[in-house]
Amino acid sequence: MTDRVPDPGHATQVFVTGLEVQAEIGVYPHEQGARQPLMVDIEVEVDTHGWRHLADTVNYEVLVAHALAIAESGHIGLVESYAQRLADACLAEPRVMRARVRVAKPRALAQWGAVAGVEVVAVRR
Repeated sequence: MTDRVPDPGHATQVFVTGLEVQAEIGVYPHEQGARQPLMVDIEVEVDTHGWRHLADTVNYEVLVAHALAIAESGHIGLVESYAQRLADACLAEPRVMRARVRVAKPRALAQWGAVAGVEVVAVRR
């Protein structure tokens, strides 16, 4: 059986949700040199022209590898910076036309039982 080839004009979304990464992130003194969890959702819109094989799309593991590599790259001041760097890395994948990255920092507002974060959308031009 051959994989379905999508019709032109139909978007294909590839996503990873609920990815937990440990990162040195934050601008406050108590956040310097300390790892803390980030919850990451990544959604990319893939150019679906003629895909039949894994090489024709975006492997989920590639998206995860980008998220982990950025988290391991050293201290990051803002969650916004992490999200933008991840969106840019996803957009650098040849098949990706649009990337939406949502990053939550669970400990940021933990004393109030809330989660804070950011969402970045990057589009290939």
